[in-house]
Amino acid sequence: MFKGKTLLITGGTGSFGNAVLERFLKTDIKEIRIFSRDELKQDNMRHHYQKVYPEYTEKIKYYLGDVRDINSLSNAMNEVDFIFHAAALKQVPSCEFFPIEAVKTNVLGTENVLTAAINAGVKKVICLSTDKAAYPVNAMGTSKAMMEKVIVAKSRTVSPEKTTICCTRYGNVMCSRGSVIPLFISQIKSGKELTVTDPTMTRFIMSLQEAVELVVFAFQNGQSGDILVQKSPACTIGDLAVAVKEIFDPNAKIKIIGIRHGEKMYETLLTSEECTNAIDMGNFYRVPCDKRDLNYDRYFIEGNLERKKVIDFNSNNTKLLTVEEIKEKLLKLDYIKQQLQ
Repeated sequence: MFKGKTLLITGGTGSFGNAVLERFLKTDIKEIRIFSRDELKQDNMRHHYQKVYPEYTEKIKYYLGDVRDINSLSNAMNEVDFIFHAAALKQVPSCEFFPIEAVKTNVLGTENVLTAAINAGVKKVICLSTDKAAYPVNAMGTSKAMMEKVIVAKSRTVSPEKTTICCTRYGNVMCSRGSVIPLFISQIKSGKELTVTDPTMTRFIMSLQEAVELVVFAFQNGQSGDILVQKSPACTIGDLAVAVKEIFDPNAKIKIIGIRHGEKMYETLLTSEECTNAIDMGNFYRVPCDKRDLNYDRYFIEGNLERKKVIDFNSNNTKLLTVEEIKEKLLKLDYIKQQLQ
């Protein structure tokens, strides 16, 4: 479905944007547009792909802009067929201290992306969300939860024949920028202790390639307003630290520092409310959007007796990986291979 098509990636200089380029650059896709606000990262990316894939670099086009500015988005969307919307503020602590900035990028920025896409006649938009949007306890998760509400609401305003709008929600992406595994490796190489918040804390984990495949699955199977989730495994933070330690330096020490501001003990990919409507698609769940309008009267007198029996899908009740299984997963990653060299 990407043959001869033009794909735009917002936040395209990030870990996800690079993974998408690796996935699609050598295919028969016509053009991949990288949209971001960081000119240095764009320049570094340009030089990297000119060196590594010189025969394909003509397919990559760079657009400087910010999702907060709808005009810069509109300028980049001419003749675009598909969009991966990955631009976001993702760091829990920074969003906690600057929540309005999270709103401007994650909520209003998403509204701008979708409005510009609809105006440009883009066929399909896939937005990237996070497990922190389910039962949010911090500003980042709250802003992403509002982002999802914007996505679902916006999907109701446009015919899916014109523009289909879907959302993917996934857990921690291993070795992505700012995540804990690169921190552990850096601490080991600096001779420092590995700082673990709480060893019993659990998190979903997936590779960048799995995150890209979830978005591709959404492109192929998602209907407008859907939220799509992959059935990811999880692990405890303590076991993750031990796995990294055993790969890089078995003698490294682990220090428990306690839970940070705005963190949860476990993450949820589907709330119990969403689980009642979720459609099992093998390795994925599809949550169709609520098609009701504001004529809610009959929903006040007709409830759902079964809903209270359904539990959520979280990092405590999914498959928990052992230390050996975590090591096996880590050793497949290019980032780990590079760091071992």
